[in-house]
Amino acid sequence: MNQSLHGKSALVTGGAKRIGRQIALTLAAAGADLTITYRNSHVEAAETVQAIESLGRRALAVECDVRSEASVRAALDAAAACHGRLDVLVNNAAVFSSSPLEQITVDDWDEVFATNTRGPFLVAREALPALRAAGGRIVNIGSLGGMRAWADHSHYCASKAALHMLTQTMAKAFAPEISVNCVAPGWIEMDGDSAEVAARFVTRTPMGRNGFAVDVAETVLFFATGPQFVTGQIVAVDGGLGL
Repeated sequence: MNQSLHGKSALVTGGAKRIGRQIALTLAAAGADLTITYRNSHVEAAETVQAIESLGRRALAVECDVRSEASVRAALDAAAACHGRLDVLVNNAAVFSSSPLEQITVDDWDEVFATNTRGPFLVAREALPALRAAGGRIVNIGSLGGMRAWADHSHYCASKAALHMLTQTMAKAFAPEISVNCVAPGWIEMDGDSAEVAARFVTRTPMGRNGFAVDVAETVLFFATGPQFVTGQIVAVDGGLGL
């Protein structure tokens, strides 16, 4: 088993299920102790903690609303109390929304940006002292939608494009102690997806298949363990879909 993160601690926001869960498990398999945050997924969070512990790692699940300064601060305090250090932060928590541009309300717009853009800013800001002390890494989870215009997802696309720029400004602001990079998934096939939609994306993807959560997680692992000299990068994990 790869133990390149042995003795280190990672925090994955939105780590209870789907892509966040796979990221947490992949980092745990590489040796890291984990803190995962969740908002409503109590049951899934407990299951993910059990799965991490089955890999021989320590794990903590903390309820957290990444839109709230107080909630984020409490989550970081809990992680520090449990693990004593923080080496890797993965800003994964996000919301996905679909609506014709002309029908998006101000509340719709603000809700997407509060989670997808303000959330990573707040978590990174609160984690900064611990990450600087550890010479740590931040990995933001962006989206191909932040690189390509999707007409029915304009508020989502704009929020992820903002996160991509935030990644690059963080990379300059937090250097040289911390590297900051971004993984931008394309279509990632998950349980419960429409088979028809999944098949349609396969035909559009040069690599001849859809992405899976493990593809995203392994790219996160690269940024968490690879050369710290790599910073400010936005990598599309899309099988060529965006070409």
